[in-house]
Amino acid sequence: MFKAKIFVSSIKNLLSHPQFEHQQWRGIVKVRLKWVKNRSLDHVIDTDTDLKAACLLKDAIKRSPTGFLTAKSFADWQKLLGLTVPVLRFLRRYPTLFEEFPHARYANLPCFRLTGTALLLDSQEQSIHQAHENDTIERLSKVLMMMRSRTAPLQSLHSLKWDLGLPDNFEKVLILKYPDHFSFVKAPTGVSALRLKRWREEFAVSALEKSNEGEEMGDEYRQFKRGQTTLAFPMNFPRGYGAQKKVRAWMEEFQKLPYISPYEDSRHIDPNSELMEKRAVGVLHEFLSLTIHKKTKRNYLRSLREELNIPHKFTRLFTRYPGIFYLSLKCKTTTVALKEGYRRGKLVNQHPLVRLRHKFYHVMRTGLLYRGKGANLISREDILLKDMENRMEDKEEEGGDDDDDDDEDEEYEEIGTGDEYDEETSDVED
Repeated sequence: MFKAKIFVSSIKNLLSHPQFEHQQWRGIVKVRLKWVKNRSLDHVIDTDTDLKAACLLKDAIKRSPTGFLTAKSFADWQKLLGLTVPVLRFLRRYPTLFEEFPHARYANLPCFRLTGTALLLDSQEQSIHQAHENDTIERLSKVLMMMRSRTAPLQSLHSLKWDLGLPDNFEKVLILKYPDHFSFVKAPTGVSALRLKRWREEFAVSALEKSNEGEEMGDEYRQFKRGQTTLAFPMNFPRGYGAQKKVRAWMEEFQKLPYISPYEDSRHIDPNSELMEKRAVGVLHEFLSLTIHKKTKRNYLRSLREELNIPHKFTRLFTRYPGIFYLSLKCKTTTVALKEGYRRGKLVNQHPLVRLRHKFYHVMRTGLLYRGKGANLISREDILLKDMENRMEDKEEEGGDDDDDDDEDEEYEEIGTGDEYDEETSDVED
C-alpha cells in the first residue's frame, strides 16, 4: 500500500512538471501511415476463429439438458459464432469432436453430441480452470479495476470469456465462490453487471510495468517509480517503417510522454491531449495483455469503451501505432492483436488453456482430413500425449513468420493517422 502511494505521488509530480504540462497540450507531429497486412497473425486469427466456434459449440452441447443439439436449435448461430459457413456444415467437418445421429422422433432432423475424445478434452479443460483459478480471479479483477465504476456488463464479459480464459457459466461456477470479491448489480442502463467489491492494490500493476521490473531494466524502472522518467512501449514495426525518419521522430516524442497506469484515475487529464491518447494506448495494451491469446475483437472493446474511458473512434489508435498493435480484417470482422505477444506466428507465453486448445485444434484437423473415419483414428490415450502439442506447433509455424523475420507484408492500404478513418464502415459487424 505504501509503495502504491509513492507511485501515485510520483505520477502527480511528473504531470505537474512544466515540461509535461506543456506536452499534455501540444500536438505531436503525426505522419500518414499505411496499413500493412501481417500474414502470420492473419493465419493465427483465421485458425482461432474455427477453434473458438468449435469450443463454444462443445460448451453449448454440454450445457444442453438432453446432452445433444438439434440442427434446428443452432440454425441461426452462424453470425454469433463468427463462421463463414452454416453451423450444420461446420459440425459435420469435425467428426472427431461431434457425433451426428438422427433424432428419436424426427428421422430427418440431424442431432449432434460430443464424442468421447471431446469429453476427455473438456475434462482436461475443467482441471486447468480449477488449477489456475487464482490466476483467473486476478485477471478478471484487473479487468474490472480498469473500469470507471469497477463494473462491467455481464453480456460484455460473456463475449470476452474465450479471450479472458473464463470458464463456461463463469458467473455460476466461479463468481459465486468469491462473494467477498464480486457482486451482481444492475447497471444504470438496466442491464445485469458484475462489480468488483474491493480494490486489490497488489493487482494494480500493468503488464508494461511488470516487464520493466527485471534486472535488465532495474535502474530505469526505479527512476520511473520516482517520477524521474517514463516507460516506453515495445515497438515492432512492419518492414520499412523503422527506417522512416518521420515515423521514428513521431514515436520518440510519443514515448517521451509520461506513462499513465491504466489503473490510475484519468479524470485530471485533458481528454483532447496527447497525454490522454497515450493513456488510452496504455489501457488497450493492458487489456490485450490480460487476454490469454493477446488479441480480441474490436466490437468487444467497443462495448466497454465508456467504462475504459477511451475515445469513441478508438480504432484509429490501432492504425496509428502499428508498432504496438495489429489490426486484422480477417474472417469478416475486425480483430486487434498485441504484436509483442507473438513471435514467428506463435504466442510467446502460452497459458495452459492455450496449450490445451492446441490439442483441441489437432483433433479438429484430424477429423477434417479423414472425415467419417476421423472419430476412430484418435484414441483417448493419444489425447494425453504431450508430444501432440509439439506436432501441432510445428504445423502452426508453417503459417508464416512475423514482421522481424521473412514475413511478406504485401498488401497496403492508406489509412492515415485516424481522423479520416470511419470505423463504423471498416468491417462487417460482429
